[in-house]
Amino acid sequence: MYRSLQSLVCAILVISVAASDYFEQLALTPLPLGSILASFDFRSNETLEAYEAQNFRYFPRSLGQALRHADTEELHLRFTTGRWDPETWGARPWDGTKEGGTGVELWAWINAPSEGEAFEKWTTLTQSLSGLFCASLNFVDSTRTTKPALTFKSSAVHEGHTENSHLLHGVLPGEVVCTENLTPFLKLLPCKGKAGISSLLDGHKVFDASWQSMSIDVSPQCAGSSSACRMAISQTIDVVLDIERSRRPRDNPIPRPGPSEQLICDETKPYHSHDTCYPQDLTGEMGWSLKDLFGRTMAGQCPLASDEHSHPKSVCVNIPHERMALARPSGREIRSPSGSPESRCYQVKSDEEFDLELPQQTLNSQQDLGHELLRAERTITGHGAAQGSMRTIFTNPSFTNPVTFVYFESLPWFMRPYIHTLKAQPTGSGFPKDWQIITDMYYRPAIDRRRGTQLELVISVPPSSTVMLTYDFEKAILRYTEYPPDANRGFNVAPAVIRLLQEENSAMSTEAVYIRTTSLLLPLPTPDFSMPYNVIILTSTVMALAFGSIYNLLIRRLVGVDEAGAGRIRALTKKISGLFIKVKDRLKGKGQKVE
Repeated sequence: MYRSLQSLVCAILVISVAASDYFEQLALTPLPLGSILASFDFRSNETLEAYEAQNFRYFPRSLGQALRHADTEELHLRFTTGRWDPETWGARPWDGTKEGGTGVELWAWINAPSEGEAFEKWTTLTQSLSGLFCASLNFVDSTRTTKPALTFKSSAVHEGHTENSHLLHGVLPGEVVCTENLTPFLKLLPCKGKAGISSLLDGHKVFDASWQSMSIDVSPQCAGSSSACRMAISQTIDVVLDIERSRRPRDNPIPRPGPSEQLICDETKPYHSHDTCYPQDLTGEMGWSLKDLFGRTMAGQCPLASDEHSHPKSVCVNIPHERMALARPSGREIRSPSGSPESRCYQVKSDEEFDLELPQQTLNSQQDLGHELLRAERTITGHGAAQGSMRTIFTNPSFTNPVTFVYFESLPWFMRPYIHTLKAQPTGSGFPKDWQIITDMYYRPAIDRRRGTQLELVISVPPSSTVMLTYDFEKAILRYTEYPPDANRGFNVAPAVIRLLQEENSAMSTEAVYIRTTSLLLPLPTPDFSMPYNVIILTSTVMALAFGSIYNLLIRRLVGVDEAGAGRIRALTKKISGLFIKVKDRLKGKGQKVE
C-alpha cells in the first residue's frame, strides 16, 4: 500500500515539475522484526534552455557538463548493496524502479548517428561518471555492455527518443559500494548534506544497513508545449536499518551484553531461574527516534526547498494514527485524510533542528506492506570445470491474475550458453495444458573478448503456478593474464533484470515494476599460478648465469706476467717492503730510552 503511495507521489511530482525547482522528502516505514525502511527523495529540475546553455541553478553542474559532453539524453545510475527480503519486508520501494542489481548498474540513451560513435560516447560517459562518483565505471567496456531491446522503458515525458538514440546498459556486479560513493552523491544536492534531510545521511549508518540502494535518474520532462520542457534529476537513497544495531554508539559498535538487572526475561518458561534467563519476545512496535537511527538530529529544512507559497512536508512516517509520535515544536504535524493509507507528515522550519521519537507501543492493527507480484530464484547448478547449468524459478503468488514479464540476462563472454537446451517447463500439477510460457525471444550471441551474451525472453506464468527456466552453458578457459588476483573466488555474473508487463483489465499498478535477482559466482578452470612463477625464476637464473659467464669471457683479457709488466711489479714490491722497514724501525726507536 505504501509502495503505491510512493508511486503516486512520484507521478504527481512529474506532472507538476515546473511548479517547484527543488523538492526533498524522507519517508519512514516500520518493518517487521525491528527494522525500518528510510527512503530519501531529492528532486530538482532546470529549464531545457538553461541546461543547454549550461546555466545551472539547482541542477548539478558537474553532472550536467558530463552528460552534455557525451550527448546523453537520459541517464539511470544505481548503487546497491545487500538483498531485499520480500517475504519479510513486502513489496519493494518505488516498485523496484529506483533499485539496481548488486554493485553498480548503469543504462543511458545516447544520441549518435551510428552504433560505433554511440559506444565511443558511452565510454566517455562511463569514464566521466567514474571520476565523478569515485567508482570503477571505467571498467564497463564492450564485454560488459549490452543493448537491451525489450527490458528498459524510458521515463522521459516527451515525444520520445529520436532514431539516433541508442540505449546502452552496463553493470559491475563485483563493485563494492561504500562512503566514497556517498560523498559525491551528497555534493550533487543543493544543500550538500548541511541542511534538510540530507543532514541525516551518515556513511557509518547508511552502509551498516541490511539493504541499501542509491539511484540517480536524469530525463527530460515536458508538460504540454516544448517551451515547458525541463531537464529533471531525481536522487534517492533507500536503506533498511536495524533499529537495535543503529542504536549502538559509533565508538562501541560490537554488541555486548548489558547488566543482568536490565535483562527482560520470560518468567513463564519452566527452566527460568536466578541464573537462567530466556529473553522475552518483543510485543508491539519497537521504539525509535531519528537520532537513534542516524546518530544525529535533522539540521532544519533545506532553505532552497521552501518558499512563500509552498510548505513542503520534509518528513513523513507511514504509521497508523493510533501510534504515538513525539516531535519537536519545530515540526508541524499533518495527518493523512480518512480513506487513504494512514500516515503523518511534518513541516520543518529551516532554522531549527528537528527530531522525531516514537516510543514502544502495542498496536491493534498491522500495516499492509504489500507483496511482490512475482518471485524469482536464480542459481547455477551442475558440477565440473567444463560445463554447468543455469536454473531460474518463477512463482506467481496471485490466485487470479497471470503474470507476463520480460526476463533479461547479461552473461560474460566466457560463459557460453547452449540455446538449444533452453527449456521452460512447469513444476507441480494444475498447469494449463495449452499455455505458452515463452512468447518472444531476443538473443545476441557473444564474441570472445569483445562482447557478452544478451538474452531477453517474454515469459507468461498463469495464476498460482511455478515455471522453471533452465539452459546449459560451457565454461571458457581464459589466458593466465586475464585472471584477477582472487581467481579462486570465482567470477561475478550480473543479476537478471525482470520487468513486469501490464495486462489489460488487471489490478496491477500502472507504473513499471522491476525486480532484480541476486548476483552469482561462476567458478572457472583456474591454472596453477605457481608454475609460471617457477618458470620465470628458473629462466631468469639460467639467463643470469649464461649472460654473466659469456660477458666475463668477452670482456676479460688473459695475458702473461711479462706482458703485464714484471719490472713495475718488482718496483712496487720494493716500495712496499721499504715502507714496512721504515715503520718497523720507527717503532723500535720509540722503545729505546734516551740518555
